Amino acid sequence: MREYLLTLCITAAVTYLLTGPVRKFAIVAGAMPEIRARDVHREPTPRLGGIAMFLGLCAGLLVAAHLTNLNEVFEKSNEPRALLSGAALIWLLGVLDDKFEIDALLKLGAQMIAAGVMILQGLTILWLPIPGIGTVAVTPWQGNLITVALVVITINAVNFVDGLDGLAAGMVCIAATAFFLYSYRLWYGYGAEAAAPATLFSAVLIGMCLGFLPHNMHPARIFMGDSGSMLIGLVLAASAVSVTGQLDVEALNVNLGGDRETTHAMLPVFIPLLMPLTIIAVPMADLILAIVRRTWRGQSPFAADRGHLHHRLLEIGHSHSRAVLIMYFWSALIAFGALAYSVNSASMWIVLGVVLLSAIGLVLLLLPRFRPRTPRWMEAFVPPRYRRRRGAGGAVASGAGPEVAGDASTAAAAAEDVRERTPVAAGVAGANGATAVGHRARLGGDRRAPADADAR
Repeated sequence: MREYLLTLCITAAVTYLLTGPVRKFAIVAGAMPEIRARDVHREPTPRLGGIAMFLGLCAGLLVAAHLTNLNEVFEKSNEPRALLSGAALIWLLGVLDDKFEIDALLKLGAQMIAAGVMILQGLTILWLPIPGIGTVAVTPWQGNLITVALVVITINAVNFVDGLDGLAAGMVCIAATAFFLYSYRLWYGYGAEAAAPATLFSAVLIGMCLGFLPHNMHPARIFMGDSGSMLIGLVLAASAVSVTGQLDVEALNVNLGGDRETTHAMLPVFIPLLMPLTIIAVPMADLILAIVRRTWRGQSPFAADRGHLHHRLLEIGHSHSRAVLIMYFWSALIAFGALAYSVNSASMWIVLGVVLLSAIGLVLLLLPRFRPRTPRWMEAFVPPRYRRRRGAGGAVASGAGPEVAGDASTAAAAAEDVRERTPVAAGVAGANGATAVGHRARLGGDRRAPADADAR
């Protein structure tokens, strides 16, 4: 565990220290597109934060290769090299897209090629562990197709939620933490050496996100861009593929005694196929809803809009920071709920705890809908949103009923929203909200950063 923590800390430190210089480089390079009406941020913000994250990934793998226990992962498996090869390709694609806005089909093809590069080096699904059935072997073509699909879907699911400051990095960090604990338990708890690469990948991914988050929290000083969102999506997918397709459930069954009753008793141990899906449940839901919504409207599935989950939270009335925290909460609840179930599926307390936390999450989610009418003598002690609005003649706007006040509040909020969404002519935008394979409209004019772009 100490060597994993050392690798994590080195990755986080390198990412954190390099993000500042990368930000200055992004400003000089003009990697600051114009603000679009659907963007949430208002100030010129550079991207290309994925450069620092990729260098942190390289540093973490380099350190792990020279540690006594983790060196065995590089000697017995080619998966770390496969990950680095695929990550380098997807990172280079993201850097070019952040600067030059690559065509959607080209990006989709490059994502498939990156998955193919990892497959050629052995990082692919060989069999699928099915609870209650055992190991189901797949043909090479089937395994390759499943691997490519999982990599491409995960990359775009992560990129779809990259719409608010700190959202994508925080959610992936939460998912990677749950996945690290799961893989570490399989390796050291049950002697499954095939889970070692996934454990290392998860530790490095946590370090990448933790090192970048201080620069990306609201108000963000830099965005990770497609070079960062596609990169962390690929690392997360590589961890899922490694522990799903490389883990020999039959060998694990032997270590547990091989008894059928024991197999059923330890059923959660045999769900590496489900764990990767739970850690990206929220991004996956956002991806599916976006595709259905856009297709229903007759648009391209990759056409950008303001209908993502985080956009809806803002429309309900949540602040930027609270919307991010709510997304964190649901990601942690699903990921760590599945992790707790894998440890002890017979405990009813785990189920009750998940249900209770879900109820609390729903209350927090709908909290802005509940606006109590404050007595006049308390109006001086509550935020303005809870006060009764008065008209020009001094009459209380809510005198005709709460609906009037609600309509006035809604109209004022809508007018303010229109003003906030007006693009800034001085031209910079973040990569937040851009899809990994979606097309961003090419905007004319000078793409260089303004002289005061560094000032916040």
